[in-house]
Amino acid sequence: MESTSTLFPQQQDDSSVNSDCESGVSGTTILQLNIPDSFLLRIGESDVVHNLLKTRFLRGLGLLGAQTQILAIHRNACSDFVSQARLQSFHVYAEAVSKLRAGNANVRYAWYGTSGENDVNDIVSHGFSHVHGHNLCLSPDDSPLQSVKRCVVGRDGMRHLILCRVILGRTEIVQDDTKQCYPSCEDYDSGVDSFAAPTKYMIWSSRMNTHVWPAYVISFRVPSFKEIEKTEEEHVRPSSPWLPFPTLISVLSKVLPPLDISLISKFYKAKKERKISRHELIQKVRQIAGDKLLISVIKSYRAK
Repeated sequence: MESTSTLFPQQQDDSSVNSDCESGVSGTTILQLNIPDSFLLRIGESDVVHNLLKTRFLRGLGLLGAQTQILAIHRNACSDFVSQARLQSFHVYAEAVSKLRAGNANVRYAWYGTSGENDVNDIVSHGFSHVHGHNLCLSPDDSPLQSVKRCVVGRDGMRHLILCRVILGRTEIVQDDTKQCYPSCEDYDSGVDSFAAPTKYMIWSSRMNTHVWPAYVISFRVPSFKEIEKTEEEHVRPSSPWLPFPTLISVLSKVLPPLDISLISKFYKAKKERKISRHELIQKVRQIAGDKLLISVIKSYRAK
């Protein structure tokens, strides 16, 4: 699986996960949850981590980012022995997967959309597996929109998103409606919906509490998604002339490999079925085809 950009480049080394348990964060205050011995650290707005998380999150939302209000960002404080043991377990499994996969544990950041404050409390206190089924579905760190849409709106329109560290290891293609709850064979560790431009990471039920670490919680408000999708349609479309996606796919099919065209067609179908936004579709096409080729195709079309 090709590497995607990560939130903190300096944390590529698996050993850096120790920083997730540090409490000495500048400009922070301790917020105690409604569950005994469970804590989060609120990260101050002047903290560099707050700025990195906020920027990455809002940028990944596209046009929706400008209308999103960040209310608070918290760090998992690992304040009790059980949390510390869970983080240590994450370390151990990351090292094990690294040895198994030629030195590459493929540890990434990924978003999870929660069902509210109680869900956040349960996950931070007990992990993921007590509230989920066959697999855990997360979004890549540069594409949070699908996880945002899965968030349940709470009091005062508030939503909570968890940024996790995830051990992907070697990935395999898995269908969206899969009932699979473990790898198809010993050669794989997790599932994705695409190798070239994944929009989903799937962690099996047997590995939810060992391969996923809930590192940060972002609390935010967003406007109506119906209004946002309408706004995206109005702003993303070029003024003149407009290049329809079927035409674009037809032109690209002459220069791109069949697998790439199949992926683009899959994302276009997902957009028509309103499973992804137009912004997400364009981002995926850019990742697959590259801006240089797309600009060339559009200029050629306009010249006709």
